[in-house]
Amino acid sequence: MSGLRGLALLLVFQVAGEGVVHALALPFPGPVVGMVLLLPVLRWAWVREPVGAAAEFLLGHLSLLFVPVGVGVITHLHLVSEYGVRLLAAIVLSTWIGMATTALVLRALLRRQAESDSHG
Repeated sequence: MSGLRGLALLLVFQVAGEGVVHALALPFPGPVVGMVLLLPVLRWAWVREPVGAAAEFLLGHLSLLFVPVGVGVITHLHLVSEYGVRLLAAIVLSTWIGMATTALVLRALLRRQAESDSHG
């Protein structure tokens, strides 16, 4: 039951993100804005625990979510052969940028934590 509540909360925040994006005409995907809205609310256990249960369930079945993508690639092989090199470059570059950004944010957070530990 907790997992269903968590899934409902995830969907509520996704819809809220979509609403914010449409209301403010933001150039961001609604689900991303929804995750940003969800982030501060995760401090509360009544939100964190059901969302964690839903996340564990979804991650446990993540491979099933790739089946439609695989079928789509097979049905559009002509596009992959035409744009494959550019797609590969975009995937590799975006992965590197994401990893570098994650590393920089982690470094900044660890530095901030170390400073607060030394002052506290």
